[in-house]
Amino acid sequence: MTKAIQKITLDRSQDIPFDKLELSQRNVRNIKAGVSIEDIANDIALRGLLMSLNVRPILGDEEEETGRYEVPAGGRRYRALKLLIKQKRMAKTEPIPCIVKRGGSTSAEDDSLAENVHRLQLHPLDQFRAFQTLHLQGLGEEEIAARYFVSVSTVRQRLRLASVSPRLLDLYANDEMKLEQVMAFSITNDHVRQEQVWDTVSRSPVREPYYIRRLLTETAIRAADRRAVYVGIEAYEAAGGVVMRDLFEQDQGGWLQDPALLEQLVFEKLKSDAEALKAEEGWKWVDAAIDFPYGHTSGLRRFYGERAELSADELARHDEVKAEYDKLDAEYAEAEDYSEETESRLEELGNELDRLNDRPHVFDRQEVARGGVFISLGAVGELKIERGFVRPEDEPVGDADDADAGDHDDGDADGASESGGISVNGKPVAVGTAEEEDDKVRPLSDRVIEDLTAARTIALRNALAADPVMAFVAALHVFVLKTFFVYGSDSCLEVTMQSAKFGQTQGLGDTVWAKEIEQRHEAWGHDLPKNSAELWNYLVALDEASRQALFAHCVSLSLNAVVQPWNRRPAAIAHADQLAHSISFDMADAGWAPTVDNYLGRVTKAHILQAVREAKGEQSAQLIDHLKKADMAREAARLLEGSGWLPEPLRLALDQAPAGEGDDAADVVDDNAVENADADLPAFLTEEAKGEGTASDDADIEERRHLDAAE
Repeated sequence: MTKAIQKITLDRSQDIPFDKLELSQRNVRNIKAGVSIEDIANDIALRGLLMSLNVRPILGDEEEETGRYEVPAGGRRYRALKLLIKQKRMAKTEPIPCIVKRGGSTSAEDDSLAENVHRLQLHPLDQFRAFQTLHLQGLGEEEIAARYFVSVSTVRQRLRLASVSPRLLDLYANDEMKLEQVMAFSITNDHVRQEQVWDTVSRSPVREPYYIRRLLTETAIRAADRRAVYVGIEAYEAAGGVVMRDLFEQDQGGWLQDPALLEQLVFEKLKSDAEALKAEEGWKWVDAAIDFPYGHTSGLRRFYGERAELSADELARHDEVKAEYDKLDAEYAEAEDYSEETESRLEELGNELDRLNDRPHVFDRQEVARGGVFISLGAVGELKIERGFVRPEDEPVGDADDADAGDHDDGDADGASESGGISVNGKPVAVGTAEEEDDKVRPLSDRVIEDLTAARTIALRNALAADPVMAFVAALHVFVLKTFFVYGSDSCLEVTMQSAKFGQTQGLGDTVWAKEIEQRHEAWGHDLPKNSAELWNYLVALDEASRQALFAHCVSLSLNAVVQPWNRRPAAIAHADQLAHSISFDMADAGWAPTVDNYLGRVTKAHILQAVREAKGEQSAQLIDHLKKADMAREAARLLEGSGWLPEPLRLALDQAPAGEGDDAADVVDDNAVENADADLPAFLTEEAKGEGTASDDADIEERRHLDAAE
């Protein structure tokens, strides 16, 4: 026979006026926690009492009910109701829904503890979704925050968490994902991206929130990025861009989710700023970019502006502000107490002085018209402006460059022309010579100029090596040029220690200059350490005079003043002239003299006559102008010996015209001069000058006399 199951009987509810209730001292909650009594009172005023009070009858001395009730469970609600009555928002006789417990197997303390312990808090996800539902129903974030006694930021956080992919929220609900991970996923609203990252993370041993955030933002750009700062978050969002924000961690402004849009906005703003700068300041060009590669100004000449002068009013104001600042600063330095007012005033005065001192630079208008500006983004998003650069094609063309740019006419002077293209050991071999029909002075051939200037280079090297001070100055000159004057950096010194070779120029190694250089180089080679690692200590220990001599020797080897048709360097050649003047160098003093091999035999008859005319005058030139070229060159060399005459490539550009050139006195030839000139020539030359075909005996005697004199 089955035993009957005893049925459970629940306590009945009853509405009891509030003034019949009193708080039980047996309530186990004594420590204040959670929502305040004031907030509960406001919530009851809004929505009413959602939970009945748990009460017990108060018994008299004979265990009879007295009509009053104690509240062992629900003390916070009781206090909130009491506050509403005190605020006169509720009558003290208002019936209160109560569960009346009479007798039973549990005590009041047991019931109070059970009510507080058995209460199960909402799962966070339920709260997130509940907030989301209220928001969808039209409640604003502020109103939700007010109703549930949380901050607005908390509401935003919970709404953001509720917007995470439903698939991921289900994983969180089933305890397959931690709340911190859900918080990390909430930085983006892209559910597809969230799920992709989770699929990646779930296969990885690293599932930490920081790793999730890194994967979600790896294609985004931080709001602190200079591009974002330059454009502005407002402009980016106005263009339709989305900013990802982390509501749970410091995100420094978040991440911009559309890099392509940001780049477009950056370029548009750069273009606008470039156009405004060009129109405002008048530059020929403005080159704008987010970044320029290192050395982007290489090959461009840089010029600088000068700070604008202060006007009379500005100068007076500057002196006035400076005087006040100095006086106040001195007084404050002696004061013992801190003064916020004084600090503020000093800062104001200092800022005004800075504004007066930091005046804009004024650039030369002509330079601005041919120059340009680079604008890019600085490290913190500010506009970086580099003014004053000139491109090669915009450089003004100087007269010297124009003159040098013309092609030289070799005419028939080149050795290869005379040899028919045949040469032996680098020297042209004469196949036949043809007399030139005209006496026009034509430009020297490129080959002649190259050889002449190669000889000059060797001699100048030797002279520079003897002047350590000027060698040092020359090298320093190059360094400054290379640093500040890109287009003016040409120099005859190749300070990279390239030493030009002159393989085609014959006889250079036999010159006295080359031999001295070789001997000096060999001597230093013996003295220097054999191991390059020991060189530094050797140079440090070297005495000053020896160090200067070694420096001059090394610098001199870099000098290159050779004129070559394929390597036009007018500025470098001009610098070589300046250097030569500075060390009082002259090719004639160095020992160079025109000979048949180095000059006279390689130029036209017109050049030979011009050389004699410049050095000895017109009369001497007339004495040889009837000779064949070979004889003319040979006799011209004898006439020019000791004269100090130099061909044009060997002269200094700053020199005056050679003695006798353009001198009227050179054209006035007296009888003594004629006699002296005749005495300098062989008899057969003077005979030809007087008239060919004289076969008289007297002429023969005269010819022998001149030959004897010549010997």
